[in-house]
Amino acid sequence: MSNFRLARISLLLAAIGLSAVPAVHAQDKPADAKAEAPKDAVRPELHKLLDPKVVQPLMTAKNYAEIKKLIDQADAFPNKNPYETYVIDRMKLAHASSTGNDAEAIAALERVTASGRLDKKEQETFLQALGNYYFNGKDYPKAIATYQRFGTETGKPEVVRTALIRAHYLSGDYATTVKMMGEDLDAMAKAGKVPSEEDLRLYASSANKVKDNASYVKGLELLVTHYPSDELWADLLGRLQSRQSYDLRLQADLYRLLNSVSATMGSDEYVELAELDLAAGIPTEAKTVVDAGFKAGILGTGPQAANHKKLRDRANKGAADDAKNIASGEAGAHKNKDGIGLVNLGYAYVTMGQFDKGIDLIQKGIAKGTRRQEDAKLRLGIAYLKAGRKDEAIKAFESVKGDQNLNDLARYWILHAKRPAGAAAPAAGAE
Repeated sequence: MSNFRLARISLLLAAIGLSAVPAVHAQDKPADAKAEAPKDAVRPELHKLLDPKVVQPLMTAKNYAEIKKLIDQADAFPNKNPYETYVIDRMKLAHASSTGNDAEAIAALERVTASGRLDKKEQETFLQALGNYYFNGKDYPKAIATYQRFGTETGKPEVVRTALIRAHYLSGDYATTVKMMGEDLDAMAKAGKVPSEEDLRLYASSANKVKDNASYVKGLELLVTHYPSDELWADLLGRLQSRQSYDLRLQADLYRLLNSVSATMGSDEYVELAELDLAAGIPTEAKTVVDAGFKAGILGTGPQAANHKKLRDRANKGAADDAKNIASGEAGAHKNKDGIGLVNLGYAYVTMGQFDKGIDLIQKGIAKGTRRQEDAKLRLGIAYLKAGRKDEAIKAFESVKGDQNLNDLARYWILHAKRPAGAAAPAAGAE
């Protein structure tokens, strides 16, 4: 956020530095001594101090000390008319913006933007600069008020909307930040635009601070879609697991997704997925998972090292036995009235690299009918993805119409399947 502040205000200060010294209209001596002096002119004696022909060369030469002397002399004149005061304020602004005197610049900007003498473009530039000075000075309430004034006066609220949202965030008004960022994210989605990572983190952070879980999860989902990381995926899937309605039947498929999107998992996740695989009769995947954990240095160390080795031995034996005997279970699976046996057998073949055979069996199991058809469709999507058939995987995931937890898990698999080109490769054994 600091880079944003500095970049924006530097551009505006450059604009002020170039245009802060206005044309100065000298007051001609009136023919009639009693005649009223022009309102938009300065007295000749003041003009000598404020003449741009004198001031601009000093600005170019960065002779700020001499400019300050001229300003002080001009400011000391009694009975200044509004235009004379305006011209002096413009000079003060030029001097302050050039010398980094923020307090003087703010005071001058406040008076100049309230003078009614700026043209439309200058008023726009100076108001934005004033808001940014407040922002940089961490006076967020005044920054907010000035940005809102800018939007009202110019009819261009979008110009300062990013700064306004950040001002709300930094002032502690997280609810407004969530509301405004949510509107922007919806508009970007409708326009097919990708939000910046900074915007998404700001949105998620604000939602988290006001305990708006729905908005926080929305931010997380967008982050893992466009800027995936192990940490973000773990947070998103952890929140799914923590729901009161979460069904442990989804645990293996959730861990499979975590294993697919993360470079490494925690030791507990490696162990639990392997144990679930062994219990479900999928020892080849259990072996792949345990091997990945050992290769990453997560398993086989610490106080549980001996248990990890026993788990690896069980997985190795189970995988070896399955390679010899898996075909013997096909006849029974085909005879069973419930297609779940075919689904499980087909997925076991997929984990062994026999993708076509495994996918065919899963499809036959779904066609026969299972007690959990939507779960089987999710497993079909995972099988397709492991086989590298991304488009078919996405269609399978999209066909899942179960409870909210299952639907969200299928949607998260889709987010992973659609991961941006160049995203990190899946962990070993994930796909």
